[in-house]
Amino acid sequence: MPTKAKQPRFNAFDHQMMTRAIALARRGEGNVEPNPMVGCVIACDGRIIGEGYHRRFGGPHAEINALRACTSSPRGATVYVSLEPCCHHGKTPPCTDALIEARVARVVAARRDPNPVMSGRGLRQLRATNIKVETGLLADQAAEVIAPYSTRILHDRPFVIAKWAQSLDGKLATRTGDSRWISSEASRRLVHRLRARVDAILVGSGTVLKDDPRLTARGVPLRRQAVRVVLDGRLRISPTCRLVATSHETPTLAVTTTAQAKSRKADRLLEGGVEIIHCRSRAGRLSLADCLETLARRDVTNLLVESGPTILTSFFEADLVDEAYVFTAPMLIGGRDAPSPLGGRGAGRIDTAIRPRSVQIRRVGSDMLHRIRFT
Repeated sequence: MPTKAKQPRFNAFDHQMMTRAIALARRGEGNVEPNPMVGCVIACDGRIIGEGYHRRFGGPHAEINALRACTSSPRGATVYVSLEPCCHHGKTPPCTDALIEARVARVVAARRDPNPVMSGRGLRQLRATNIKVETGLLADQAAEVIAPYSTRILHDRPFVIAKWAQSLDGKLATRTGDSRWISSEASRRLVHRLRARVDAILVGSGTVLKDDPRLTARGVPLRRQAVRVVLDGRLRISPTCRLVATSHETPTLAVTTTAQAKSRKADRLLEGGVEIIHCRSRAGRLSLADCLETLARRDVTNLLVESGPTILTSFFEADLVDEAYVFTAPMLIGGRDAPSPLGGRGAGRIDTAIRPRSVQIRRVGSDMLHRIRFT
């Protein structure tokens, strides 16, 4: 006798609603960190009656905004949320209490909260009141949205985004060091938008000495003010450089060794408004892991690395890059002495080369942007 076919756990409407919830979640990017981005859709009888997302840190969560937006009673409705509803009192009351009070019938959460202290608690609280709870719908897509939050919670470090512009033959500059401008104006605008939504921007002292950058977001809406971070084990940056000169308006951190943090060089930078933090070092090289842990303790969730080959290579060798924005311009630079993005020993065999988890490619101005995910 043939067995009865197993019915799919989620139907097409469920997929449609969760897709919408995840899209809503992304709207909070740059405004909600260190909280996760979360979206929520409430549906009843095959139609949406309310939707919302977490708009800003300290403000109402996605579920609360969706409940407030309902055009009819949410009693008996299904709630689609991209992350497990919270059940604790923080800056806002528990979302689980609001859902229980609204007497919804079903909650579909894409995935559990990755925070071990919270994971599953909200779902259990909902189930205890006879609300039907299901998880796992579009879990991978939802995980990508909360990856910065998950990285900080689970690995005690920020989500690291590397960025560089290169020629078709993989050069960052000419043999004389000239690099203005490899990327197009459209690409540079995109970088400013990226700067405008991260928590911190990191460079090495070599980049500061060579380019004297400002590392600010200009000409775009500012979602948050990124802290400028300089890795400078010998405190080589000048007290007169633009980062120091503007440090009273835009926070700037110099990361150095314990010994240098007590030096006269440190005092001069402190006088200029730069904050000095020290981390462990070995053979004169700063510990990236220690530096990132320190930044995570300051609630830095997204870190943009805009440095040269030395720092980029160190991050890749330490397996600390989660995502990369690579802008490739239609030009050939050539030259054995022209710098490339990555140095070091490199892979000895093709099967040991770094391979991304996913790659998105699109045109930006005259350039091609490869947005690469490694984690």
